[in-house]
Amino acid sequence: MNFPILSSLILLPTVGALFLFFTKDKEGNNSTAKYVALFTTIVNFLISIYLWISFDQSTSNFQFVEDRTWIEGFINYKVGVDGISILFIILTTFITPLCIISVNNSVKNRLRDFLIAILIMESFMIGVFCALDLVVFYLFFEAGLIPMFLIIGIWGGPKRVYSAFKFFLYTLLGSVLMLVAIISIYWITGTTDVIQLYELGIDVKYQNLLWLAFFSSFAVKTPMWPVHTWLPDAHVEAPTAGSVLLAAILLKMAGYGFIRFSLGLFPVASEVFTPLIYTLSVIAIIFTSFIALMQEDMKKLIAYSSVAHMGFVTLGIFTLQQQGIEGSIIQMISHGLVSAALFLCVGVVYDRMHSRMINSYGGIVTIIPKYSILFMLFTLAALGLPGTSGFIGEFLILMGAFKDNFLVAVIASLGVILGAAYMLWLYKRVVFGKLVNEDLKKMFDLNRSEYLILSCLAVPTLFFGFYPDPLINTIEVSVTDLINMNNTNIASK
Repeated sequence: MNFPILSSLILLPTVGALFLFFTKDKEGNNSTAKYVALFTTIVNFLISIYLWISFDQSTSNFQFVEDRTWIEGFINYKVGVDGISILFIILTTFITPLCIISVNNSVKNRLRDFLIAILIMESFMIGVFCALDLVVFYLFFEAGLIPMFLIIGIWGGPKRVYSAFKFFLYTLLGSVLMLVAIISIYWITGTTDVIQLYELGIDVKYQNLLWLAFFSSFAVKTPMWPVHTWLPDAHVEAPTAGSVLLAAILLKMAGYGFIRFSLGLFPVASEVFTPLIYTLSVIAIIFTSFIALMQEDMKKLIAYSSVAHMGFVTLGIFTLQQQGIEGSIIQMISHGLVSAALFLCVGVVYDRMHSRMINSYGGIVTIIPKYSILFMLFTLAALGLPGTSGFIGEFLILMGAFKDNFLVAVIASLGVILGAAYMLWLYKRVVFGKLVNEDLKKMFDLNRSEYLILSCLAVPTLFFGFYPDPLINTIEVSVTDLINMNNTNIASK
């Protein structure tokens, strides 16, 4: 294909943002801005679907590669996709238009600026999943902090400035060591080209330190215990669309980084540090599940559940088993859909009652039945009910874990029980029970845009729960090749 389809996917949202920047609606009327942003993101989603249809699933090679000299003799602008990265691009382009639609109810001031931030952020997130040069990856990876910092800091809740700075400093400081590691890799090998680095390999004597440097960035962004404390604060203060992007896409960038770089570039070090990852993952799954049980704020509960779910993801990645890595990728895609839906569900009731406290609700099933049914679906998907996408990922991860380490798998399995406990208890307290708060009787059910958004998320959640083949077929060859390359490198050292 001669057409630069990946660059188009990266640049189109930025073009839409520039168009918004130079156009102004009449005072109080933001319809043009919303339509332009929505049109841009839908076109980008359609391009990504065309990319998936055109993708050759029989090879693990990077496809649609674009390679241009950027800084002579040092950095190339190089992008491409394989079976692993293409699903994350589609997830990004699918979630973003739903965020644009959701702002109808949640963002009241400076809407045009908010939409510009979301569009620019989409460009950076797609760039992360396309980048085949370490410097290009780093630039996209860090640039995504800026629009999210602004989204939390300008449109967030009462403690928005504190939460925005905490988010920014945690993630930025974690990434400083990764930048040092990228410079070191260039000094050691003479290139930052990911494909060349896969072929050359990195000397074993450097791998441990380089792995830890990358880990410092990815662990914070995932987030892994104990560097997870920025996430609940960021979620609680962020507007609904910001929480959706943070949970659905930003957390996945670190999981993708673990697969692409930690396993791909440092296979020997990955094997050395697997016990560390297992320990931190199991603590995250169990410890944050107990914390989630204690929460009174709906957003905080879902935020802690995200830490637990990402604990399953990191556990699956470092099993170095086919099922484990495939399960982690499917779990990330599923979590992107389900966590986005759960934060949108919280946003629906918050827009009506201006409270996220669980004890403000109860007995709303008869008042807003459509909402209650969809909320139930996403609650069950979050706890991994068979027939939902959440089950496929967790099941494969635990299969991979049982193959690699029986004890770790058994302990991690307790997280499934705890997940059921906190999600079902949340649903029971919010939806069922006695209608104590009389103000709840004034609530109205889902409007058209809310119903559309939640239905769009419900369809793939159920579809991939019953028929995960499109996801598995896309990633299978790339994952197999990654494991074989990993095993070959370990055996040769």
